[in-house]
Amino acid sequence: MTGTPTVVDDVMTHRVVALRAGAAFKEIVRTMQEWRVSALPVLDDGARVVGVVSEADLLPKEEYSEGGLDPYERVRRLADVRKAMAVTAGDLMTTPAVTVAPASTLAHAARVMARSGVKRLPVVDHEGVLKGIVSRSDLLKVFLRDDADIAEDVRREVVDRLFGAYAARVRVEVCEGAVTLTGQVRETALVPLAAHLTRAVAGVVDVRCALTGPPRRPDLDPDLPDPQRSTPARRQ
Repeated sequence: MTGTPTVVDDVMTHRVVALRAGAAFKEIVRTMQEWRVSALPVLDDGARVVGVVSEADLLPKEEYSEGGLDPYERVRRLADVRKAMAVTAGDLMTTPAVTVAPASTLAHAARVMARSGVKRLPVVDHEGVLKGIVSRSDLLKVFLRDDADIAEDVRREVVDRLFGAYAARVRVEVCEGAVTLTGQVRETALVPLAAHLTRAVAGVVDVRCALTGPPRRPDLDPDLPDPQRSTPARRQ
């Protein structure tokens, strides 16, 4: 991995094993064992992803090998019963496949995985052609970035852009991905935005924002008491 990973194409596995719809049950199991994966994309003749077959799709074959299901249970779990009878990838696969594009952000891919309850996603182009696979572990690679690289990005993408001439007064420290911002800035209204944008920088684990505004001068702000200004004595 080189540079700053921001999209799926930066972290995905490009060398991918896939199946055709006609792949036999034992071929599927052998391929999973050989490649040490828990799911495989299924392709049509144009290399477009038409589904995904996973270990969960294969297990009903063993689960129902002894029979014993009553009629009610068979109806309730009809989809699993059908998979127990299936012998090819086309009959076993889950379709349509949940996929992402190479240009999808890492955050988007993580959301798709979470919502779909899957560990791996086929990566496809605009025509649905398989380009790679992205896994949970791939998405976590972003947190392997060096602290110095993260600090440089926070400085360039957040501090310099938001605070202009005051940027030099902001100190950026990063330790194990946790960013601390300290110093004085002119526009304190921008401080929450600075924290938000810093958290979005690739590889940031946590943000502590301790930015403050410039000291307030009592002579320019009548609402503040001036310690050097004597308080007139009250008349009795």
